[in-house]
Amino acid sequence: MESQTVTIPVGGMTCAACSSRVEKAIRKLAGIENANVNLATEKATVVYDPDALRVSAIKDAIVKAGYKALDLSSAGAVDADKLRKQRDIRILWTKFIVAISLAIPLLYIAMAPMITWVHLPFPRALDPMNFPLVYALTELLMTIPIVAAGYRFYTVGFKALVQRSPNMDSLIALGTTAAILYSLYNVWQIALGHFMAVESLYFESAGVIIALILLGKSLEAVSKGRTSEAIKKLMGLAPKTAIIIQNGVEKEIAIDEVLPGDIIVVKPGAKIPVDGTVVEGHTSIDESMLTGESMPVDKAAGSEVYAATINTTGLIRFKATKVGGETALAQIIKLVEDAQGSKAPIAQLADIVSGYFVPIVCLVAILAGGAWFLAASVNPALLPAGYFPLKFALTIFISVLVIACPCALGLATPTAIMVGTGKGAENGILIKGGEALETAHKINTIVFDKTGTITEGKPKVTDVIPVGIEADYLLRIIASAEKGSEHPLGQAIVNGAGEKGLELFAVEHFESLTGRGIEALINGAKTLVGNRKLMDERGISLAELEEASDLLAEEGKTPMYAALDGKLAGIIAVADVVKPSSKSAIESLHRMGIEVAMITGDNKKTASAIAKQVGIDKVLSEVLPQDKSNEVKKLQDEGRKVAMVGDGINDAPALAQADIGIAIGSGTDVAMESADIVLMRSDLMDVPTAINLSKRTIRNIKQNLFWAFGYNVVGIPIAAGLLHIFGGPLLNPIFAAAAMSMSSVSVLTNALRLKRFKPGQQEKKPFFPPGMVKGSCC
Repeated sequence: MESQTVTIPVGGMTCAACSSRVEKAIRKLAGIENANVNLATEKATVVYDPDALRVSAIKDAIVKAGYKALDLSSAGAVDADKLRKQRDIRILWTKFIVAISLAIPLLYIAMAPMITWVHLPFPRALDPMNFPLVYALTELLMTIPIVAAGYRFYTVGFKALVQRSPNMDSLIALGTTAAILYSLYNVWQIALGHFMAVESLYFESAGVIIALILLGKSLEAVSKGRTSEAIKKLMGLAPKTAIIIQNGVEKEIAIDEVLPGDIIVVKPGAKIPVDGTVVEGHTSIDESMLTGESMPVDKAAGSEVYAATINTTGLIRFKATKVGGETALAQIIKLVEDAQGSKAPIAQLADIVSGYFVPIVCLVAILAGGAWFLAASVNPALLPAGYFPLKFALTIFISVLVIACPCALGLATPTAIMVGTGKGAENGILIKGGEALETAHKINTIVFDKTGTITEGKPKVTDVIPVGIEADYLLRIIASAEKGSEHPLGQAIVNGAGEKGLELFAVEHFESLTGRGIEALINGAKTLVGNRKLMDERGISLAELEEASDLLAEEGKTPMYAALDGKLAGIIAVADVVKPSSKSAIESLHRMGIEVAMITGDNKKTASAIAKQVGIDKVLSEVLPQDKSNEVKKLQDEGRKVAMVGDGINDAPALAQADIGIAIGSGTDVAMESADIVLMRSDLMDVPTAINLSKRTIRNIKQNLFWAFGYNVVGIPIAAGLLHIFGGPLLNPIFAAAAMSMSSVSVLTNALRLKRFKPGQQEKKPFFPPGMVKGSCC
């Protein structure tokens, strides 16, 4: 039997180490040909031999690895996935609220008695000097619910340790467990009458760590890309029913019942239900949702029509050729799913380092504790006052683990991302999570869609060239003729006259000439408005305006000819005009060393004219909707980091395929859902701003990680007793916890510096605060 591919949703993954562990567990099974676990989409795509194993065996392997293998039924899968994620977010927020509501008073109870220079109100019944056991038990009772809220850190973290692939959960589990066990030991000492042990309780360290990490996990869950929303909106574009001709009678049936060969009737204003070929009628069809181009396409017998496009003017009949999963829309949906599923999750530096950091810390703690136990047993003079060998060894062991506790490590990335995405939102840039923010700083090529992105997406009158009459009169009479037309070019002319305040003439006669233009009787003159074909049919010479017409076409404009009483009256040119910010944005990107390309389904001449106006490096013209993502992939195959900027449904696969998808806020919902970054103000100047914000944030993250690891690099040897060897002080776990807290404070303070970011500021001072030089570490 041939190999089969199955996609299984996986629940419970929190970092790159998790997805790696699930992938390894699946690959160990006999009959697996390939397995790819995507942390971003939370799915495992598996190619397997159905003769060797069943899907149930793959799901069992996922469960044994410590994760959830979710239902892969396609029926309602999109809604089910959305509901599941919403439920998970609610649960995380609930756990955080429980943890933080107890962690704050726990921290106060632990710290208030130690702050002697300020008189803080404190319950007398909990006075640690007079009631040490009550004080200790109160802290313990407050810690238990917090630990319960973060129980998953322990179940996943310790299982990962057993399976020799530690992750961030392992660090959290080890650090907080060390603090809690040492604190429990001291509660026991207090119960035995050793009241000074009250100074060695670290329940608040564990409680605050768990609460803060739960906050980070909650924010991470909220910010994950909502890929199911994009797919759901795409699926909702196609009509639910179709009108077919059956035995000469029109009959409305469900879209799923349409078969290839059925003759389908589509009335003006209705959506095309499936792909097919026109057999009868003339019309114009708005294919902008599919092609991204604003101009409707004229259709006649023999023309191809596509599902979910809109019939604007006439009634047509067409033969269904592609239905269900074979339609162009269905192929776009598949492209979006495939591109999103193939995105490799970004391995956070903290997760990578944790794979080496955890075993090293554990080894150092065990070796240091064991070495000092043996040394102190042989030479009691090494013991500090009040210590015996086991207590001394345990103090060393706990100090190493406590100072290595990953609070700062866990906060280093999410805090910077929180501030960075917040600054983006303040400036109208919606960044969907840390993954997008992290990738954006590596971009070296940006591909812009043309229509609606670089251009306004709406045709406007650009030129009026009269022959023998006033320009305003020409515009006025043509607008009067076009008032009865539903064609967007005609509407653009009517709008152009309206903007000039021109009053339109009454139309005595009107006739639409399909594929050529219109004929009307206006103000006593026989008026023709249309293309070259119409003028040639009526024997009207265009020689006088031939040169002007060619020049307009070279500039990417659509010339429309007008004739009055059989004589050429002039040309009105209509074009999709460039947005005011397009040229400035592209110039800014060039200054950043980024190559800019434009992709469009439009013809080469029009595309080149637009590119010349805005200074674009590379033009990809006449590209079919389904090929846009292929063009992006070609650039990626050349080793480029590519961002795609677009606004249409046809851009969705390319947005998903690109390393970063950037959607224009005025575009379609599907484009915005498929993208990693959304420009809410539809201002292209926000593209360089987003990239600069990414660079600033990543630099901040690296600084945070430097401080987080720096404290450990310096603190762990001291905690292991390095200074004590030379007669120096022994690091008490209290100071280890304080050092750990200081690392967290430095990380948070550094992240808050991002609040000073302003659009445009980075071009003068690229990411280096006053007094710093390029190349300095912080």
